[in-house]
Amino acid sequence: MAIRLVVTITAAPGKGSELAQVYAARCAEAMKEPGCEQFEIFQSVAQPDRLALLERWTDQAALDVHAGVNSTRPPLRPELRVGSGEREDYQYNRTR
Repeated sequence: MAIRLVVTITAAPGKGSELAQVYAARCAEAMKEPGCEQFEIFQSVAQPDRLALLERWTDQAALDVHAGVNSTRPPLRPELRVGSGEREDYQYNRTR
């Protein structure tokens, strides 16, 4: 069953656009990974320093592989964000 992740991220004040650009490059890399169906970053219109990362993986195994790959990537510059973000995982079961 597909796994959907919704990650909310707070950029450092005034750094939302810069952080979104950094994530856009990471999104392009992640989309090449096996089992990745969606990996996109969105910037809030009302609160530009608030971002949402939407991920969808074919199954938990694909997400686990991504976690391993992600652990080898260099960390994002810490001055671009506040905190570690908040992640929610959902099983994707289309009802309509």
